[in-house]
Amino acid sequence: MKFKIPDKVNYIINMLRSHGFEAYIVGGCVRDMVLNRYPEDWDITTSATPQEVKKIFRRTVDTGIQHGTVIVLVDKDHFEVTTYRLDGKYEDYRRPKEVSFTTNLEEDLRRRDFTINAMAYNEEHGIIDIFGGLEDLERGQIRCVGSAKERFEEDALRILRAIRFSAQLDFRIEDNTLEALKEKAPLLKNISAERIRVELTKLLISDHPDRLRLLYDTGITNIILPEFDATIQTKQNNIHHIYNVGEHIIKTVMNVGGSLQENRFSLKERTILRWTMLLHDIEKPSSQTVGEDGQDHFYGHQEKGAIRAKEILKRLKFDNDTINSVVHLIRWHDYRFVLTPTGMRKVASKVGKEYMYLLFEVNRADTMGKNPAIIDEKLKNLKMAMEIYEEIVKNDECVSLKDLKVSGKDLIAQGYKPGKNMGQILNELLARVIDNPDLNHKEKLLDLVNELYPKNNY
Repeated sequence: MKFKIPDKVNYIINMLRSHGFEAYIVGGCVRDMVLNRYPEDWDITTSATPQEVKKIFRRTVDTGIQHGTVIVLVDKDHFEVTTYRLDGKYEDYRRPKEVSFTTNLEEDLRRRDFTINAMAYNEEHGIIDIFGGLEDLERGQIRCVGSAKERFEEDALRILRAIRFSAQLDFRIEDNTLEALKEKAPLLKNISAERIRVELTKLLISDHPDRLRLLYDTGITNIILPEFDATIQTKQNNIHHIYNVGEHIIKTVMNVGGSLQENRFSLKERTILRWTMLLHDIEKPSSQTVGEDGQDHFYGHQEKGAIRAKEILKRLKFDNDTINSVVHLIRWHDYRFVLTPTGMRKVASKVGKEYMYLLFEVNRADTMGKNPAIIDEKLKNLKMAMEIYEEIVKNDECVSLKDLKVSGKDLIAQGYKPGKNMGQILNELLARVIDNPDLNHKEKLLDLVNELYPKNNY
């Protein structure tokens, strides 16, 4: 099996080998090439010590030198070069207390998490696969190197990584690895929120986010996202639903944002959309009531859900922009569009133009997770709402103060004083323009101001 390695990566490998050292690409990049995927990163492993690497290459950066890693700079690109190593005792379920270097490639590969990530390659020797990684790729399974319990005890994040790889590659988890994963799931309590967030997000934005079920079945959500467990246990006796709340959530996550190949949304938007759907009904369990019709209702779950989502996202150390976007979409996710131009201008004014296409996608995904008997009509209404809004965008109609053809400066020039009353005037003008877009001309608006708000009163 021969692969095309980037010239700069081959340059580093060949330089190390020309100085008498072993060198290979290793880990995920080998796995991806076997799967005919282009690797995102190229990691290089070598028998050379960090100091020996630094002597060979003119431009290096010490980043993780205590763990054997040196950054080698080639032109504007940088590559991690790590010395073969043995990990010492793990004391925090995340990182070894100390590492020691070795000249034996097998010992280095033995410490890695999964067999599919424990392969090395260079052009002379081909693939070095000591632990059956190629066979596991062929079988489509995730299996730990050596003892699964030991691997998970060393680094508890591997528990979540196993399911994340399962989602990204659409692989099953090998039986012994799965049993060890269930047993050791409580160790995730020792992992930082930032690490949990990264793995959860990678799982969610994959093409198989339904592995959320596996997180629940193995007890992982009970540790990292306990709010989700209550949704799985909450039935929805309602004509709009045939799934429990948790299954509905999973269906909506699967349906939002399309596949990665479709590339309909940016990575940032995809992250926002997937987290929105994961959390959009998170407070339905606490909002459940039974009406006189005998059906379940969830009044106020949107607002309560927005509050809870903010708490969860902060707990997971998300950036403020993502938090604000997800919370905003959850707050509006159940809005019923009024299918008129005025109705759509009003919702765009309230929600914000920057969120409208995301809200449409949220609405569509939410619908796809409901009772199949009623979704056609809902999708028809959504299509109509989008068509009306597209016309609004095409005509560049005003839906915000920013689009209004009169500003505070214009009012001051007319003799109006700055202050709260000026904001009241501008909002009244906006409301009039939303009802009648033809009013959005400076002269018409100033005439309207003089009519509605005589200057002697303002």
